Amino acid sequence: MPHAPRADKEPSRIFSFLATLLRMAIGWQFLYEGLIKALSTDWSSAAFLSESKWLLSDLFHWIVVHPPFLQAVDFLNIIGLIAVGLCLLLGVFIRTGCFIGIVLLTLYYIANPALIGYFSGLYSEGSYLLIDKNLIELLALVFLLFYPTWGLGPMVSGFRNRAKQKRQLADVEEPPVGSVDVQRRYVLRNLIVLPVGAAFAYAFKRKRQWESWEEQHLLAAKLRPEDIATSATLKTFRFSAVKELKGALSKGQIGSLQISRLILGGNLIGGWAHSRDLLYVSKLVKAYHTDQKVFDTLQLAETCGIDTLLCNPQLARLIAAYWRKVGGRIQFISDCAFQDDLITGIKMSIDSGAHACYIQGRIADRLVRESRFDLILEALELIRQNKRPAGIGGHYLATIQGCVEKGIQPDFWVKTLHTTDYWSAKPTPEHDNIWCRDPEATVAFMAGLAQPWIAFKVLAAGALEPQTAFPYAFENGADFICVGMYDFQIVDDVNVAWEVLRRPVQRSRPWRA
Repeated sequence: MPHAPRADKEPSRIFSFLATLLRMAIGWQFLYEGLIKALSTDWSSAAFLSESKWLLSDLFHWIVVHPPFLQAVDFLNIIGLIAVGLCLLLGVFIRTGCFIGIVLLTLYYIANPALIGYFSGLYSEGSYLLIDKNLIELLALVFLLFYPTWGLGPMVSGFRNRAKQKRQLADVEEPPVGSVDVQRRYVLRNLIVLPVGAAFAYAFKRKRQWESWEEQHLLAAKLRPEDIATSATLKTFRFSAVKELKGALSKGQIGSLQISRLILGGNLIGGWAHSRDLLYVSKLVKAYHTDQKVFDTLQLAETCGIDTLLCNPQLARLIAAYWRKVGGRIQFISDCAFQDDLITGIKMSIDSGAHACYIQGRIADRLVRESRFDLILEALELIRQNKRPAGIGGHYLATIQGCVEKGIQPDFWVKTLHTTDYWSAKPTPEHDNIWCRDPEATVAFMAGLAQPWIAFKVLAAGALEPQTAFPYAFENGADFICVGMYDFQIVDDVNVAWEVLRRPVQRSRPWRA
């Protein structure tokens, strides 16, 4: 730290001035990052930590799936950013602030380094190779740790040193010539931090006012009750953040494949919305799910403990890109549906890296109706030859019954299950609004099967709430449930599933996985 003033012993003033500007700029950035995170209702470090694939990655991933520790890490991160920001911006406890900042930036770099072959799915404002902004700031703080700068701390330290010198030189009647001028200049240059600090406070206040204007406007008390009930405002819609996860999902086994009890369905990602008479919804869903949005959704699912996606092989391109570019590890169960060519669909799925394959429900329904059990057996054999668990799907219970009667034993079943107590449930051919026409019979028959069962359409394509549909499926024999989810539904759905599975489930069928 600099001491008060002998000009001939001080570093070059221009260099000290530039170093001070550098320190305050870094402090500004740290402080703003910390305050924004502190004021955010949905910020969490979970996505950042879940990306880690280098040093300490196992520890970072462990933190993500243990909410109390994740909350502690988030709190310490926010406190650290704010503390470092204040120290560097105001010039107090500079070395302590630099040291803590170096530790934080080192952890940031370790979690997501710019190494060769390391791909991060997190948004970035640039491209990096070995050196990124975290490493640059880290090196700047190492420099500032040893180079003297101006600020409130050095000024206080200087006054203390001068007081000590005065006590030691009490017998000197007159101060050295020019000492008053030197002291005045010393005070003024160290007080440079005050206008900068005031500018930060003013800018932060103005930005917060600007960002909250629309929210304040929408939530004004002048809104009529009917406006609150029907308008698309912040008051009518809120989705949970990762930091609100209640716990880790349990898992089960299909063959050698271990998967989460809650599986992400791929229909919404692929644009198959089952939107009944709302004809525009499928196009809307496709427009919403850009490649980046799909990556974000899969990444969020993994962060929340969903480790498996069940979808059509037509999405294999996106899954491969997610694995390659983002470094994701989500598993892929394929329904092998490709232009009514089952064998080609299986080959495509296996070539695309599918971890398990099954005969899609509509295809299996048709093959059973046509008594094409030979093709079902051929498909199962092809899947098993490639060392994948092989399954059979079905919308109709007759499909499952027909296969059982022929002695066909897949490694797992994929069968619809949902109640029919929603208002639009009308089992007529012209209505695309019911997928399990006799749930009681389905539950009774599936209870006698020894293979694991993935239940799908458990929400009746959005007609049922997870709070009632998830318990119904698990209590009535499903070993896993496949659910189509938008990104903003994932945390809530995982929490519902966790609540159901965290205590013993009163089931009509033993767990088969």
